[in-house]
Amino acid sequence: MNDHIMKRAAGAPRGLLRFLVLKLLTEKPMSGAKIAEDIEKETKGRWKPGPGSIYPLLAWLLKKGYTKELPREEAGVKNYVLTEKGEDFFKEQLELGQEFLRKLEYLAPMLIGVSYSGPNQEKLRQIREPARRFIMALHDLRIVARDRLTQQNVAEIIKILEDGSDRLEKIIRKIKKK
Repeated sequence: MNDHIMKRAAGAPRGLLRFLVLKLLTEKPMSGAKIAEDIEKETKGRWKPGPGSIYPLLAWLLKKGYTKELPREEAGVKNYVLTEKGEDFFKEQLELGQEFLRKLEYLAPMLIGVSYSGPNQEKLRQIREPARRFIMALHDLRIVARDRLTQQNVAEIIKILEDGSDRLEKIIRKIKKK
């Protein structure tokens, strides 16, 4: 496999950066540097798109009429805002993203233990069905959350997720000590 393909395969999924930039610009006008900073913050430092990714994308969005530049601030920073055409484009991208997530939700549990061929491979496979149920529950939550989610629901969900994460992390720590 050539280096270009390897680098592409190792990066973020195609279209993800465009989707995230559009999403961030629906919230408020932003500069390229601020967009990269927000993505880094959202991914807890695991991914910070570089200027070679952000600025060509912003130029493309501008050329297509999906964004426009706001007058520069005193420091000379360019901020971008979505146009009406850009908002429509984001809605299209959101639909594609929803379809991608639906596909991923079915595939993600299968990937648990796939690349592992050690003595515990069968034990890892046993986790797949509960993982599938969990991911499907999150999918269903996303659907009903559009108009029926209450603050009490949110508090209960946070508690469940935090408790589950704490318990899993505790098990992982125990395993690491062995």
